[in-house]
Amino acid sequence: MMSEKLKIGISACVLGQGVRFDSGHKRSSFCVDQLSEFVDFKPVCPEVAIGLPIPRPSIRQIIKDGVIKVSRPDGSGDVTEKLKMFGQQSASHYGDLAGFIFCAKSPSCGMERVKVHHHHGKGSEATGVGVFAEQVMALNPLLPCEENGRLHDPVIRENFMTRIFTYQKWLDMKSQGLTKHKLIVFHSAHKYLVMSHHVESYRDLGRLLARADIELEPLADAYISGLMQALKNKASRRSHTNTLQHIQGYFKRQLDGIQRKELNDEIAAYHQGISPLLVPLTLINHYLKLFPNDYLQQQVYLNPHPKELKLRYGY
Repeated sequence: MMSEKLKIGISACVLGQGVRFDSGHKRSSFCVDQLSEFVDFKPVCPEVAIGLPIPRPSIRQIIKDGVIKVSRPDGSGDVTEKLKMFGQQSASHYGDLAGFIFCAKSPSCGMERVKVHHHHGKGSEATGVGVFAEQVMALNPLLPCEENGRLHDPVIRENFMTRIFTYQKWLDMKSQGLTKHKLIVFHSAHKYLVMSHHVESYRDLGRLLARADIELEPLADAYISGLMQALKNKASRRSHTNTLQHIQGYFKRQLDGIQRKELNDEIAAYHQGISPLLVPLTLINHYLKLFPNDYLQQQVYLNPHPKELKLRYGY
């Protein structure tokens, strides 16, 4: 059973807290106005946490002789090691988090494409990773992570929400005591979700659980690692269509000719980009009420995240 609310780490400025160098913020309306209904946010500003004041001189990543440091533009006030140590200390306490939302482009919190400036002041490359974010991701490799800016993309947003709600289900199951039976039931419920993201992983995870030569703990570790890696692949219209067609097969005997054509037409319309994913899924859920199927009704794919977030409306 899932916890009432997920625990999500988040850069404090993304929640609207005025902790940036200029006392400003990077408030995310999606996080504050929509996601907060389902999430308990754990905000952190690593720059403030290591003792930098508000407001404060700006800091940046600067490379010299192949070494990247985080300091003021003139090279003074090096906080690289402080940020690194704070990241390591914080990461060790994030085992109960279902995900983390970082502030993009930040020298401390950016996940990728952070500007790395040349020490002589001429030019930069967007090749860096925020020092704090790097430690959190390295020490929590299963943790779903995303940046505030990328969450504007509907496909990336839906993918991240799918990962955090799935990971929370895993954390909840583990907290109640893991058994081989529970692991198999968990996988059974997530089969079509995995298929929609990465069909090869769908097969690989099934083969993994069929093995009898692996003890429960390493088996579970290998399984969740494979599952979270699979879900990083963004589901496409093609992969969704393949999954929908597999589900469609369960209704062959129950539906009459008109109903079969209606479902087939809606799946085809989605595949062609004419209608959003929500349309064939709504029809499938409708038919499931008319013709109950225990196996399909347990499939997370049909409802991987709260409907209120409206994540399958736009694509």
